[in-house]
Amino acid sequence: MAETYAFLKGHGTENDFVLLPDHDGSVHGGLDPARVRALCDRRAGIGGDGVLRVIRTRHVPDGGGQETAEWFMDYRNADGSLSEMCGNGIRVFALHLVQEGLVDASRPIAVGTRDGIKTITVAGELVTVDMGIPKVLGETTVAVDGHRWAARHVEMGNPHAVAFVDSLDADGPVGPLLTAPDHDPAEYPLGVNVEFVVRRGPEHVAMRVHERGSGET
Repeated sequence: MAETYAFLKGHGTENDFVLLPDHDGSVHGGLDPARVRALCDRRAGIGGDGVLRVIRTRHVPDGGGQETAEWFMDYRNADGSLSEMCGNGIRVFALHLVQEGLVDASRPIAVGTRDGIKTITVAGELVTVDMGIPKVLGETTVAVDGHRWAARHVEMGNPHAVAFVDSLDADGPVGPLLTAPDHDPAEYPLGVNVEFVVRRGPEHVAMRVHERGSGET
């Protein structure tokens, strides 16, 4: 027997997601990783960089200590794995709450995540999230097809390796990023988000991002 349930599609700066309204957790239960992979499949499914389950915090087993946030962003990478946080994802999540009348848009919106409570403000179509203070934890390296770069280990709730490069062109050393860049498995046993960054000016950078569990986004 076929199972039916509601979904929505949204994106923040073209980082796209499947949203699953499941306010009391009764629709998707533990949210099977196989279901997440099927939903995010761009050929056979809906397609997306990840899944955002919209659920009340009190119905999330690992949402303890965040009771001041009514809503919890249960974020899954496209490969079905759990993720602590996603900046574009939480902006899409908050806008959905506003559009559905589930929160008061005139006030800052508190949303629970696996990295704690994040605060989002919505002003028309402008959605801003306070991501907190980045933590630079040391040096590491990343590599693509034999090209290796020094990188900084930056913690934003989830791990990032940030490498400054000379060019972001797909035909340059960074390449098309069809697979995950090589990284230190001892330092990042669960994988890492990798950013290749080019300085464009004193307050302007361009970058390409390979998200763990999702690919280039």
